[in-house]
Amino acid sequence: MAEALRVERVSKVYPGGNRALDDVSLEIEPGTFLVLLGPSGSGKTTLLRCIAGIERITTGRVLVGGSVVADGSRHVPPERRNLSMVFQDYALWPHLVARDNVAFALRRRGVGRADRRAEAEETLELVGLRGLGERYPSELSGGEQQRVALARALVAGTGLILCDEPLSNLDADLRERMRVEISMRVRAAGATTVYITHDQAEAFALADRLGVLEKGRLVQLGTPEEIYTHPASAFVARFTGLACELPVRLRERNGNGTIEVEPATLALARPLHARSRLPAGNHATGLLTIRPAAVRLCPPDRDEHHVVGTVADVAFRDRGYEHAVDLGGIARITGVYAQRRARRGEPVGLSFDPEGCLVFPA
Repeated sequence: MAEALRVERVSKVYPGGNRALDDVSLEIEPGTFLVLLGPSGSGKTTLLRCIAGIERITTGRVLVGGSVVADGSRHVPPERRNLSMVFQDYALWPHLVARDNVAFALRRRGVGRADRRAEAEETLELVGLRGLGERYPSELSGGEQQRVALARALVAGTGLILCDEPLSNLDADLRERMRVEISMRVRAAGATTVYITHDQAEAFALADRLGVLEKGRLVQLGTPEEIYTHPASAFVARFTGLACELPVRLRERNGNGTIEVEPATLALARPLHARSRLPAGNHATGLLTIRPAAVRLCPPDRDEHHVVGTVADVAFRDRGYEHAVDLGGIARITGVYAQRRARRGEPVGLSFDPEGCLVFPA
C-alpha cells in the first residue's frame, strides 16, 4: 500500500557548520511520483538519505504513512520505515545470483524459500530478465544490474520507493529505456516514489510532482508544467532550461500582463515583450530569461525578427536541427530548433514568443 510522505522543516547540519538542508518542507500524497531536481551540492541526496534513515536529521520531522520516523529525539532505522531503495551503483550482493539478490528482500519478510524463489523469478521476468536469475552481477550488463535492483525494490512490497540517481551510470539509449521501465513498474506497483536527478529532461519526463533544490533549500514544488511555465526564480528557470538570459531595461507594462523590455546591450528591430515575474514595486531593470521553445529562426531581411545574429554552431537532433546563434559577441542563444539547417556563419533572424520570455529581478 502506498505511503504518504511528509517532511516538516527539516534541516541537516554536518560537523563544522555545513548546512546541507535548510528548513525543507514538503507533503506528498500516496502513489505520487516525486522527482527532486537540483545541481550537485543542492541537498537532494542528503534529503533522500534523511527520508531513508541513512542520515539523522538535525531539526524538523519526517513522517511516513502518518508515523513519525525522525524528529529531534527519535530516529527509526531504515529497515523499519517500510521503504526500499534503488541506488546509483546498483548495490547488489556480488556473491549472490540475480534471483537471490531479489529474494533477499523477501527473506527479511519471513517468506518461505520456495515462495521466495518463485516470486523472485516472477519479478525478474516482470522487469525483462527472464532466464537470467542464475547469473551473478559480474555477468550482467549495467542495465541488467539496474533491473535487478529495481526488481528487488518492487518485490519488497513497501509503500515508499526511493531512487538515488539510478540511471546516471547508463548510456543514453539504455537510460531512456530504463526511465520508461522504472516509470511503468513503480506506478503499476502503486508505490509512492521519491526520485532524485540532476537531469532536467529525465525529471520532467518522470515526475507527477517536481521539487527544485538550491543550496539546501526547496525553492519550488509543483507539477512539471507549473515549474516550467511559472518558475519561482531565475535559478529555477535557468536550471530547467534556457536559451539565453540578458539584462534588460523595463519600458512599459501592458494590459495583458506582459512588459515591454529593451536589452541593455542589444538593439532590437521591433518591440520585445515578456511575462513578468517581478515582485510588487517599481523596477527599472530586470533579467530576461528566454526558453529555447520561445525562439524561432526567420529570415534576417523581414520585419518579423527581433534581432539578427550569426549561426555559431548547428547539430542534428532527431527531426530537425538545433542552432547556437551569436548576437554580435554580446550574447549567445542556444537550443534554437528549426527543421531547416542553417549554415555556420549564416546571418539569421530571431523572433521571441512572449510566453517563453520571463523577467525576474536583476
